[in-house]
Amino acid sequence: MDELFKIYKVDIQEANRIKNSTNLPHKHDFEELIIGMEGQLAHFIDYQEQHWQAPFITFVTKGKVHRVQPEALNGVCDFWVIRFKSEFIPEITFQLYNTYHDHANFQLQDRAGIHRLDTLCQLIMQEIKQPVPELAIIRSFLSSLFVLIESERKKALGDRDSTSAPAQDSTFQSFLAILEENFRRPEGVNFYADKLFMTPRALNGITQRILQQTVSEIIETRKLTEAKNLLFSTDKNIAEIGFELGYSDKAYFTSVFKKKSGMTPSEFRQDMRSQIA
Repeated sequence: MDELFKIYKVDIQEANRIKNSTNLPHKHDFEELIIGMEGQLAHFIDYQEQHWQAPFITFVTKGKVHRVQPEALNGVCDFWVIRFKSEFIPEITFQLYNTYHDHANFQLQDRAGIHRLDTLCQLIMQEIKQPVPELAIIRSFLSSLFVLIESERKKALGDRDSTSAPAQDSTFQSFLAILEENFRRPEGVNFYADKLFMTPRALNGITQRILQQTVSEIIETRKLTEAKNLLFSTDKNIAEIGFELGYSDKAYFTSVFKKKSGMTPSEFRQDMRSQIA
């Protein structure tokens, strides 16, 4: 996507067009928000197929492998789709990752809430159709939209107030950036703590508070995600993939993968190919 921001509607005609086109799992270089007003969605994400009936929210973070198939329900399909580059609203990108990295979809409980979301989307659409759209206005509406979505998410999932200390959030962001550069290496918590000039215990405290996971668990999850990407998108053998991700022993890599995903790397690759076929 070349634009910083894009908004459009998916109706039954567009849903049928997608259904009749080549629609393979893919990843993209932008963030994507889908607000399901009416209809239903078959969503392949996190390497499993999920089915959602409107009203629902789907947020797909940049780089996640997924596939969406909008479908009519009772003859109606009505979705808002918003796509934007991370730099369009960089101040909330971390918050979105924190919230949706493991939970891309959730069911909306309140019809009044979906009406308010629809109103904000209409305001954004009206502004984008102006001869010279004012991006500051669109950013403001989009930020308000995510505030409202977060309120609805807490209603639906019963989340406690997750307000966090800005200094710890900044440290966590730095940890994620360092992790992205180094997760292929066989490094543990001490390496990342040293990079951040803090103790392993302090870093584990921050990751436990924000994601309820230890540093080691987050590192393994990132490695597993990349392993799935490589198994899905390349023909590299299991030992090659394990070595690329810092596992010198194929049997140990296979054991870790199976413990995390419930199947061996070979079984996962075969399962994905059969689903796509």
